Amino acid sequence: MQATRLIAIRHGETAWNVDSRIQGHLDIPLNEVGHWQARQVAHALAAEPITAIYASDLQRAQATAQALADVTGAPLTPEPGLRERCFGHMEGRTFAEVEVSHPEQARRWRQRDPHFAADGGESLLQLRERIAATTNRLAQQHLGGLVVLVAHGGVMDILYRLATGQDLQAPRTWMLTNAAINRLLWTPEGLTLVGWADTQHLDANNTRDESTV
Repeated sequence: MQATRLIAIRHGETAWNVDSRIQGHLDIPLNEVGHWQARQVAHALAAEPITAIYASDLQRAQATAQALADVTGAPLTPEPGLRERCFGHMEGRTFAEVEVSHPEQARRWRQRDPHFAADGGESLLQLRERIAATTNRLAQQHLGGLVVLVAHGGVMDILYRLATGQDLQAPRTWMLTNAAINRLLWTPEGLTLVGWADTQHLDANNTRDESTV
């Protein structure tokens, strides 16, 4: 059977994650915690036989992926197709701010209207099409290998839905933790979920070494 193993990782934490501010395509860097998370996930995967690493070209994903590339020696390639959903005019704001300024758009976003796109942004349907096409293309290039995809929360959400058959409007019951390890299997028939939201490398026993931040 033609198959490619995938590890999908959401980038490490940013200051805007902490503030619940919409990042989208804005190029926000990792914060101190995010850099630590990137190192932790890199060490957790150090022994994996990784064929290739692809990461969104936004710096929060690139920095997370670079930590993994440094430890494993696997080649890292920027992949714009793995960018976060574009939220157009909403980017840079909190959801509370959007509710005040654009209540109807906020309602459609909250209800996960698959056709809704903020001015200048993407709909969930467009995001799913982009992520499915990108994942299929990359997996086909590395049949039999282990490929790491470093991306964003919205991308992780779409990958989970593709692997489990969840509708775009289905309520989210799964975690999208920064720097968690998510495992999937790709075949020409589609994605299958292998494991999700492994955060053992981020638990309280892995004390942050402030001297290396």
